[in-house]
Amino acid sequence: MVMKMKTTLTQEIEKALYYYCIETGAIVVEEVTMPEDQGIVDTLACFFKPDFTEWRCYELKVTKADFYSKAKLSFVGHYNYFVLTEALYEKVKEDIPNEIGVLVYRPYTKAEELPAEGTFFVAKKPLRQELKVDEQALTQRFMASLFREVRKAKRMDYGTSFFSTEQLYKELRRRLVDQDSLHEHNYYQRFIEDVRDARIESLTEELRALEQDYEFLRQQRQVRRRPTEPLE
Repeated sequence: MVMKMKTTLTQEIEKALYYYCIETGAIVVEEVTMPEDQGIVDTLACFFKPDFTEWRCYELKVTKADFYSKAKLSFVGHYNYFVLTEALYEKVKEDIPNEIGVLVYRPYTKAEELPAEGTFFVAKKPLRQELKVDEQALTQRFMASLFREVRKAKRMDYGTSFFSTEQLYKELRRRLVDQDSLHEHNYYQRFIEDVRDARIESLTEELRALEQDYEFLRQQRQVRRRPTEPLE
């Protein structure tokens, strides 16, 4: 499967949607693969109600071409939404199915000290539907995606210690291919130089210690060879 690079705007809206869902009381995860060839939900939110669990699916679209593409729409939840910019919503609103809701993104004019750069308003309310997939299977996929995100967070927290030496070596080799070997930011070359410098420093310290030991032994030998003082 070919992965598409996300635009800056897509990432901005995705992040804002994540925090928006949390603020509304949801447990939320992104990019959840559905069973039964139902595609991938861009953002899936789970709401625990007193007597039932409610599922909401969100599909992000930032261009008209993306909206009208033939990519499968994974609207499998009780409530399903398109997440659009205001300009795009005005262009496509006549083609949005009656049962699908719309969240319109509005960036903040000033976003200092805020977790996201914008928020949403409900431009169109969705109609409640029956789940399109088995709820147990949906829950399993949701939990698997949450676990995936926990693993990512653990890797960030543990740093390079999380990865095997072989994985780190492969990544360094990949970066060597991706970058000019003479470039000042070539990390593979810097790594080699750092290893070499660390080895030289270690050998220098060993040599210094050996020299000290040698000097100590030499002085001890001289003391043992000192002539016996004459008897009176």
